[in-house]
Amino acid sequence: MSNRKVVRVLPEDSGDWAVKSQGAKRADSIHSNKDDAIERAKEIAKNADLGQVVIYKQDGKIQTEYTYRKDPEKYPG
Repeated sequence: MSNRKVVRVLPEDSGDWAVKSQGAKRADSIHSNKDDAIERAKEIAKNADLGQVVIYKQDGKIQTEYTYRKDPEKYPG
């Protein structure tokens, strides 16, 4: 089974947006614009065998998620 690469778009205290891969100590990149951060996160996730982008709102709640490539498990119904 493939490991899913989870990339998060997170708000920074400075007002910027961080793109951070799960398990990484540092952000992959920092953006002043949320849309730019989302685009970078999508690029990273799309290059993985199985990728997921999790986008957070300014208040820290999850706004939306995107999954790329085929999910390794299928569930009926």
